[in-house]
Amino acid sequence: MKIPHVLNRKNRILLSELTKTDFKLRYQNSVLGYLWALLRPLMMFAILYVVFAKLLRFGGDIPHYPVYLLCGTTMWSFFTECTSQGIQSIVSRGDLLRKINFPKYIVVVSSTLTAVINMLINLVVVAIFALINGVEPSWNWLLVFPVLIELYLLSLGLAFLLGSINVKFRDITSIWDVIVQALFYAVPIIYPVSMIAGVSDLAAKVILLNPIAQTIQDIRFNLITTETLTTWNYVANPAVIIPPLIVIVVLITGALVFRKKSKYFAEEI
Repeated sequence: MKIPHVLNRKNRILLSELTKTDFKLRYQNSVLGYLWALLRPLMMFAILYVVFAKLLRFGGDIPHYPVYLLCGTTMWSFFTECTSQGIQSIVSRGDLLRKINFPKYIVVVSSTLTAVINMLINLVVVAIFALINGVEPSWNWLLVFPVLIELYLLSLGLAFLLGSINVKFRDITSIWDVIVQALFYAVPIIYPVSMIAGVSDLAAKVILLNPIAQTIQDIRFNLITTETLTTWNYVANPAVIIPPLIVIVVLITGALVFRKKSKYFAEEI
């Protein structure tokens, strides 16, 4: 029986090698090297913590708010890195695509997997920081991984969709950078959803229907505190299925658009 090209050994090896190469090149010629995988989200967390937790007094009603904020910044960094690298992957690997015939999706997946590696490293730091901060470990910690897969699939779908369009219209990268800046304030990274709920119940529920917010809140719920507002304990049925449905639609749409446009990548790059 013929093995589908998606699963065959040659493509698995190529995916592995491209992922390793992407990860090494990202920190090549930097003084601190791989330490930047840890330092970038930690530095972002430190700035946000000083400004919003210490100066503006955000999160006073949230148990273990420092861990809560670190978890949010780590997941946000993962999402932005995954999408940004995925969107640029086809263009940056143009020479390879013109010279070798292989499934084009491997280029996008390999670039997003480097973000996964960084995220897993940072997740260990979050867990250690949580223990130091007094968070009680539980079996719920294992539920973080299915939610991370959901966030990854959303990022991958966006990378397929926008990356395939970016081949012809290079403005996509700049547009996405602006959208990401706006999304940062639309997702409860800094502020707790409970603060929004105190002003507008509807606004809080709408925020939680965003799959990025939903996954981050679910991870906080399972990893840090069950007092976290999530779609499951705050948004009424059947609206709770909206975030996963959005992820599925984005992933399928991205894959279909990518499949259609991938035939012309070599000509357009």
